Amino acid sequence: MATHYQSKISAKMAVAEAGFPALGSFGDLGPGEAATAEWQILGLALPDVEAMRAFRLERLREQLRARDCAAALFTDPINVRYATDSTNMQVWCSHNAVRYAFVAADGPLILFDFHGSAHLSDHLPLIDEVRAAQAVGYFFTGDGTDEAAKRFAAEIADLVKQHGGERRLAVDKLDPLGTHAIEALGVDIVDGQEVAELARVIKSPDEIRAMRCAIAAAEAGMAAMQAHLRPGLSEQALWSHLHAENIKRGGEWIETRLLASGQRTNPWFSECSSRIIEAGEIVAFDTDLIGPYGYCADISRTWLCPDGEPTGRQKSMYRITAEQIAHNADLLRPGLGFLEFADKSFALPDAYRSNRYSVILHGVGLCDEYPGIPYAEDAKDAYDGVFEADMTVCVESYVGEDGGPDGIKLEQQYLITETGAELMSTYPLDEKFLR
Repeated sequence: MATHYQSKISAKMAVAEAGFPALGSFGDLGPGEAATAEWQILGLALPDVEAMRAFRLERLREQLRARDCAAALFTDPINVRYATDSTNMQVWCSHNAVRYAFVAADGPLILFDFHGSAHLSDHLPLIDEVRAAQAVGYFFTGDGTDEAAKRFAAEIADLVKQHGGERRLAVDKLDPLGTHAIEALGVDIVDGQEVAELARVIKSPDEIRAMRCAIAAAEAGMAAMQAHLRPGLSEQALWSHLHAENIKRGGEWIETRLLASGQRTNPWFSECSSRIIEAGEIVAFDTDLIGPYGYCADISRTWLCPDGEPTGRQKSMYRITAEQIAHNADLLRPGLGFLEFADKSFALPDAYRSNRYSVILHGVGLCDEYPGIPYAEDAKDAYDGVFEADMTVCVESYVGEDGGPDGIKLEQQYLITETGAELMSTYPLDEKFLR
């Protein structure tokens, strides 16, 4: 029998298929009319992307001014996206140093893009200039890499001099050759990842709207997965439905392939395989989707492959997992310290502690981000901080005995409000495990 959520989605999609343009007739940019119409039917407000871009750029500049930095040089594709909202082969550029952004605290936003790609940012008025990037990497420059690094550094140092003089340059991720070449020109480099993470931690109303759309895309994919789940299907085949539905709605990529069945669910972190799912087996997954507008939907669920009922042991584990998330979410409020949160968090029963998840909570935005909060017993070297309104976070739980036959993974996405935490992920838990 379909869940209430699945029935709701089916009804919405029937309207969509009857009245919306085909997915192939999407506009050139953005999620497209089919996706945005679907979200409006679901009651979701669409983001003002121009306001969202302006908010993000100013957040970065506020962090730069607070650290007396002339500018930032961002090479991490996530930070380049946050600063510019320009995209270009995001995953490929994550391991090829061919794209970066210069953000002056009180000056221009300059995007250095891959060869022949300047036209990709024509629609982005906050970008003051697009230049050709100087690749610094052996794949591109071979035995001329040292000279390429010097050319790269000279251009960046000149910009720092023009737009801040002796003030510092914040850099997020740069290879040693590039870093040393910039420093050799007298530029003082400081940590740009801190600048970016602390800028990204507070979300504007439009970012929150964009994230709700990303979650809706993920949950449409989850509904497709659950509808197709049956004995004899491979893990990979089941996983493909999530990716397909995300892409149809303007989503971008999947950060991980965390889906497992049966014994592969314990311990956690096995990625999906060609294993065939059998009747009555546990199937658990973590979406880790980069969805529409570039925002992350990070939700975990555990289901039972039809047909049959979960065992008493499985129900017990599921209830503990759900209780852990509910307890920890109830703690969340502005002003609560990270270490205080860890100290007051749910006490996982001893039988499951050795297989505990790596964190009990992490931030979420364009990807998993600051903060990351471990279990209290893992907090020896953990950093402190304070929750604030308009942070978005994911509360995590994994429950499985050491050496046990399977395990349960759940995760919920929340918005921290002035009074507590609002659940953003709406896909229901599996009632079979809770009754």
